[in-house]
Amino acid sequence: MPYRLIATDLDGTLLDQHHAVTPLTAQTLQALQARGVALALATGRHYRDVREVREALAVPAYLISSNGARVHGLDDELIFGLDIEAELVREISRPAFSDGVAMHYFLDDGWLANGRSPLLDALIPGDTPPYAVMDLRGHDGEGVYKVLYVAPHEHLLQLEAELRARFGDRLYITFSLDFCLEVMAAGVSKGGALKLVLARLGLEAGACIAFGDGQNDIELLQAAGHPRLMGNAHARLRQALPDAPRIYHHADSGMARHLREAFGL
Repeated sequence: MPYRLIATDLDGTLLDQHHAVTPLTAQTLQALQARGVALALATGRHYRDVREVREALAVPAYLISSNGARVHGLDDELIFGLDIEAELVREISRPAFSDGVAMHYFLDDGWLANGRSPLLDALIPGDTPPYAVMDLRGHDGEGVYKVLYVAPHEHLLQLEAELRARFGDRLYITFSLDFCLEVMAAGVSKGGALKLVLARLGLEAGACIAFGDGQNDIELLQAAGHPRLMGNAHARLRQALPDAPRIYHHADSGMARHLREAFGL
């Protein structure tokens, strides 16, 4: 058995171009689970969203959500959680940072936003968003573990530079998509979360194969012994891991196809 743990991003990696689980992907992971291979799903999405993907796969999985700000076990027990300091949440929500963007807060008991954005809503099935719209200016910042800014990429590149200059040592800042800039507490990353899962399973990094396509997958792939870049991988990810093999495109069940070859399915 070449690997004992599969760690994978969701959008642009495990999921297809419609952000859905393909039958080939579900069948492949079910077959590998039957062989005793563990699975960790690692994403910037909210914990509730990741549970839905796990249900669609019909495979037990560790859940690394909000880029590692939350880690849940196979029975949904909380393994790790780290919030952004409430004072920092309030600071990065000031108009200097929030003007011109749709701003979102991730909390354990919900997902809040100061407004709807066509950019993000285009990814959400149905007409009802999974977040509640409200005025966040009066929020005290308690219990927030991710702040998401949604806006055109050029605007977010400027915002990223400003946030890094002011708070770079106190926050983890990354892109999940070109129009989604995500902010978590310093010390949070998918890679750190993967190390917790490996330790829980008693495995070394060499037992793990990991897949990703985006900038928020850099630490995840660096923490795995066998990193794999999707054919559609972002330029920043390719630059960070220039020696990692590139595989198939996510729209063609690329991760599943690679695993079937690796395991001889």
